[in-house]
Amino acid sequence: MKKPSRTLASLAACVFLAGAGLRAQEKPPVVPLKVQIVISRYQGEKKVSSLPYTLAVNADLNKTSLRLGSQVPVVTTSFTQGNAEKKDVNPLQSYTYREVGTNIDCSVHTLPDGRFQLDIVLDDSSVYSTDRTERTPVLIGNVPSFVSFRSTNSVILKDGQSMQYTTATDKTTGEVTKVDVTLTVLK
Repeated sequence: MKKPSRTLASLAACVFLAGAGLRAQEKPPVVPLKVQIVISRYQGEKKVSSLPYTLAVNADLNKTSLRLGSQVPVVTTSFTQGNAEKKDVNPLQSYTYREVGTNIDCSVHTLPDGRFQLDIVLDDSSVYSTDRTERTPVLIGNVPSFVSFRSTNSVILKDGQSMQYTTATDKTTGEVTKVDVTLTVLK
């Protein structure tokens, strides 16, 4: 079998390196962005809360995550056998904790036409309250009730553009949740 000539091997190496250089040049530069997400809640036409969250995101890199919240104790009761003669049953209370708050994951991809695709995962939960201003929890059987809102969506925006990307009504409370997102290119 003939050995390939050095010229042929050199030519193949040049083609490989040139191709790798073109691919590296095709990758768009990292674009720093500001993504603002506003979660608004309404009871009828009355706005009862509006919470803004601002994330710094680099386009075409890893996702950015926000975790904000607290842990709420929830009583767990089990029963232990008391005295063997009386066969009493004693309640034993302990606590488990439930996370409540807001979790946001966002990643952004640059599109060929200069717009951006935002992939957003939003998870918002709280202790249920009939009066949103007082935040007094509703207790059913002496334990708190919880409300949650989850959304996964992809939206396409250009610099400076805003859009309301979801609206949902909670069938238990009748509360309407609206989520708005705004994209700004940082210079």
